[in-house]
Amino acid sequence: MHEMQVTVRFCETDALGHINNTSYFIYLEEARVKYFETLGYSMDVKKWSFILASTKCDFLSQGYFNQILTVKTWVSRIGSKSFQLDHEIVCSQTGTHIARGSAVIVYFDFAQQESAAIPDLLREGLNQNLREA
Repeated sequence: MHEMQVTVRFCETDALGHINNTSYFIYLEEARVKYFETLGYSMDVKKWSFILASTKCDFLSQGYFNQILTVKTWVSRIGSKSFQLDHEIVCSQTGTHIARGSAVIVYFDFAQQESAAIPDLLREGLNQNLREA
């Protein structure tokens, strides 16, 4: 399981004083990118091999400005051309569950403009973080 922390910025909150729903997707994206970096994939767009097919987020509790959140990321499914990452966002200070989300990622050949089989080396890395429900 991969973990990263984020401190909620004022601009990520809304008029109601809590984290705006769109901000959670930014946290989940950052967590995915950080996870990909642990697998050896950088943000170099010339070498990028992933495309986001689906993403969702369930809001469980309110989060607020200056709160420190821990975003946990793991692999929940590996297919032949795609895999699913699941996320959990918790308050670092209290352990309160703030949100949970998921993303379906497709391995993609941008030159051919089509999905491609997940390479063995990537599959091995994904399997190390596989946590099936």
